[in-house]
Amino acid sequence: MSNFGEIGCLLEDAVSRETKGKDLAVAFSGGLDSGLVTAIAKKYAAKISLYTAGTVRSKDGTADPGWSYDARMAKEVASDLNLEWNHVVIGEEGLRNTIEEMIRITGTTDLLTLSFELPVFYVCANCKEEYVMTGQGADEIFAGYSKYVGLEEEPLRKMMKDDLQKLRETTLIHERKVAEHFGKKMICPFLDEKLMAAVESMGTKALLSAETTVRKAILRSVAAEKGYRSIAVKEKKAAQYGSGVMDAIRRLAKNNGTTCSGMISAIVEKVETEGR
Repeated sequence: MSNFGEIGCLLEDAVSRETKGKDLAVAFSGGLDSGLVTAIAKKYAAKISLYTAGTVRSKDGTADPGWSYDARMAKEVASDLNLEWNHVVIGEEGLRNTIEEMIRITGTTDLLTLSFELPVFYVCANCKEEYVMTGQGADEIFAGYSKYVGLEEEPLRKMMKDDLQKLRETTLIHERKVAEHFGKKMICPFLDEKLMAAVESMGTKALLSAETTVRKAILRSVAAEKGYRSIAVKEKKAAQYGSGVMDAIRRLAKNNGTTCSGMISAIVEKVETEGR
């Protein structure tokens, strides 16, 4: 069996164990990560509903909805997979209150973390299913971040290790608090221990050499070998940009005569004051 075949089998095993017989919600961006685990889960879950959180803006005052990048991508892939798709609209009017609520629930105060975690928050708040699956961990495990491109082996290894530690110590703890608040349970197949160990044993050169700009090449090969060729070529933006959240936060801060950091600091101060 090829390395790709082994990784594919381990990923499928992780997805099947986590999703078999369940009514499943997927925090769905329409990209490679969420697309691949969703396509696999379709064989095992009792029912799958896809949820994509994103902003909507009218263009030039017309009726044409300015859907987020993620929403446009996700609707297309959902149609290809023949699965129910739900567009969870992130409204700018209530965004400040939502950020405040998320800070109260999680204690997270970092602007970047808040921005890329907002879509998952909206999905958990709006989905009816108990189990919520994400593509979390794929970038850290399969060298998916653009900052990895061009790095030599040792710097790449260190950066990936640091990012995985941050994922475990910050991101997953934040998401667990959100899930518990809404009575949900998170499923992250890419963080399966056997899968992670197998990928690590391949070495960083197999993931992303200094001579290539192809990110998550192994994962793309797995998707192609499993017959999901349209998913294998999908690209996505970071969650805070693909969802339109960061732009919305910037507009909100500007309209209130402050910066993004200034607005978050003011919200944190309010939460801390009221909690005393």
